[in-house]
Amino acid sequence: MFKIAGDSQLNQSLSRFWKNNKSFFLFILLMFVFRSVIADWNTVPTGSMKPTILEGDRIFVNKMAYDLRVPFSHISLLQLSNPQSGDIIIFDSEKSDKRLVKRVVGVPGDTVSMLNNVVLINQKPLTYSVDSATPEFLDVTENLLGLEHSVRIHHESDGRFASFEPVNIPSGFYLALGDNRDRSADSRVIGLVPRAEIVGRSRNVVLSLNYDNYYLPRKDRFFKTL
Repeated sequence: MFKIAGDSQLNQSLSRFWKNNKSFFLFILLMFVFRSVIADWNTVPTGSMKPTILEGDRIFVNKMAYDLRVPFSHISLLQLSNPQSGDIIIFDSEKSDKRLVKRVVGVPGDTVSMLNNVVLINQKPLTYSVDSATPEFLDVTENLLGLEHSVRIHHESDGRFASFEPVNIPSGFYLALGDNRDRSADSRVIGLVPRAEIVGRSRNVVLSLNYDNYYLPRKDRFFKTL
């Protein structure tokens, strides 16, 4: 008898709790679905994309740039487009067991190689112009099939990443490099990126915190176009 009364009270309490808070829980659920399917932001903890993206940047991720996916999964319901050369992609790398941010340099059908930090696509070298130089590194503008962006090359490098033999990119895969060419574990380390691992594209910084200066905001990087 007491047990039945106790269960009834508990059920009434849970019912009242749900009634009073269901709008909040639905909001939380919809927010997670939105972040999973439509858009999110991603914190960048390393300097592999310098000088384009800095440690502490939080970049906007367009999760519908390429696919409409089942929430909380990599299952594509509808393919909307494909990554293009120059796109900054966010992908869940099975090889490295982490989420990575890199730039697409080669797409299916391309043959890509590198010689002394000069990228060649289909045997044609990209063009470069010097932006700035320091005793540690050189920042140059790389013209990637019409898209100009900055890359960083370190003077004191062991040369492991400076060159690689031609790679023919098959369907469903992409060759991605970090803009910080000597300090990036990208396709030169983890291999080609499967299309199914790519979760979105970024073209903007949302906000930025300076890890080396007490996490103070870098206001000049808020909403910066990449």
